[in-house]
Parts: sequence; structure tokens; C-alpha cells
Amino acid sequence: MRRQKTVLVTGATGTVGRQVVSRLEHSGVQVRAMSRDPDPLGTTAIRGDLTDPESVRAAVSGVDAVFLLWPFATAEKLPPVLDAIAGHARRVVYLSSAAVRAGERHAEQLIEQSGLEWTFLRPHAFSANTFAWADQIRSGGVVRGPYPAAATAPIDEHDIAAVASSALTSEGHTGAAYLLTGPHLLTQEQQAHIIGDAIGRPVRWIDTPIRDARRDMLALGWPAAVVHDILRAQADLVTTPGPVTDAVREVTGAPARTFRQWAEANADRFRDTARLSST
Repeated sequence: MRRQKTVLVTGATGTVGRQVVSRLEHSGVQVRAMSRDPDPLGTTAIRGDLTDPESVRAAVSGVDAVFLLWPFATAEKLPPVLDAIAGHARRVVYLSSAAVRAGERHAEQLIEQSGLEWTFLRPHAFSANTFAWADQIRSGGVVRGPYPAAATAPIDEHDIAAVASSALTSEGHTGAAYLLTGPHLLTQEQQAHIIGDAIGRPVRWIDTPIRDARRDMLALGWPAAVVHDILRAQADLVTTPGPVTDAVREVTGAPARTFRQWAEANADRFRDTARLSST
């Protein structure tokens, strides 16, 4: 009798990782959800830390495939982790990004050289990135920031997880690098308005000077280089909007979810519950 497939999911408490765990479990796949703090994850959880290759080696024993989230700016410490994975699993699905920054490019190169069957996921802007606006929307029904006309096709984290699950458990994805987006281009201002529609309360965009945005991001502790890259990317998206691909449909057979569907499903995160309870 054929052994049931087992998949190790790293970053299992993250935006995408927890959806990968849920989708695989729903499909009947045996899952190991790896986290430094596995307590909230239930019976599928296993303790592990990507900075500790020996813990990865223990977690990956008997596993067929690995969903790899590498949350570090550089890939310098990735080789021993890949060695641990390659000692047991035959396949890795790596969550990269559409930007393929220097650290991600290095990680992809190391994975290509590892001897593993590999698939790269390169999502563009996450719909969930707009959770960063939630406090402003709850308190005042506004979003303050530069570049309201910066346009992307935001992707739902469930769709990233659907593509990951297919790549982890079915054939035909080895050597593929999937650029993942949602189905429609939307400016930042349009996204804010759609969130307003979802919560039943208008949301306005207030354009702010770039210097103010830079100051606020630095005050939150963001590295200066990251702040520079984000603001430069937003400026570029005003004149050259992000891509739109049909990769989600091509891999999963189902169309990517719209930003409006995502906003309606997550509307409670943007609602002022204190205001609602007083009305």
C-alpha cells in the first residue's frame, strides 16, 4: 500500500503558511506545521527554527515535500537548512516574491543547486498588506500615504496557498517559477474605497508628502534601505502598474479571487467595533 504523502510547512503561523496548512489538511495530506512556537497550531505542530538546522533535520525526517518560507534578508545561512531538507525530502516549494530581491535571488540559486525538485512562488502585492491601514480606517475612515495612484493586482493569500498546495502534492511543477497576482489592477486609492464598500463606511485616501511617509516608516523601526525600496517601488507603480497574470487559474483550475472578495471576507478587521456597538 502506498504511503500517505507528508508535507512540512515552515512559517506555519504566517499569512500564507497557515493557509497552506489548512488547505493541505482539508485535502487529506499529512501535515507537519513547523514553528518556533507550535502551541497554537494543534496536533499537526512541530517545534523547529530555521536558524537551527538540526531542528529542521528532525522536523523533515520522513517528509516528502517542504513549503519553505525564508524570512531573512540574506540567504547566507540557508545552505545547511537545504542540506537538512535534501537529506529526506525530494521537493521544495519556496515562497519568493515578484521583486526577487537580492536575498531571494540568492535563495533561489541555492535551491536550484540543492538537487531538490523545486518550484518558486513569486507573488506580487498581497491583499493582506492593506491590514497596515486598519488602524487609520477604524479610527477615522481614511488612509494617509503617498502615491494613491500606484497600481497593483493584489493577490489573496488563499490563492497563494492553493498554488503552493498543488505544487507540493502534484506533478508537473518542477522547475516552474509562478508569478502570482490577483485578477485586476487597482490603485491604492481604489483599494481603500473597496474596503469602505465592504465595511459599509466610506474610506478616503489623503495624499501625504513622501518625506512624511519616510519619517513615519523610519519611526516604526523599518530599515532605511527597506523604506527607500518600498517608496521607490510605489513611485514606479504610478507610471508602470504591476503585472496581471493568470497563473492561479492555470495551476489550480480556479480563477484568482478579487480584492473585493478578499475585503468582504476580512471586513471585520477594518471595522470600528466600538463605534458599531454604540449605534
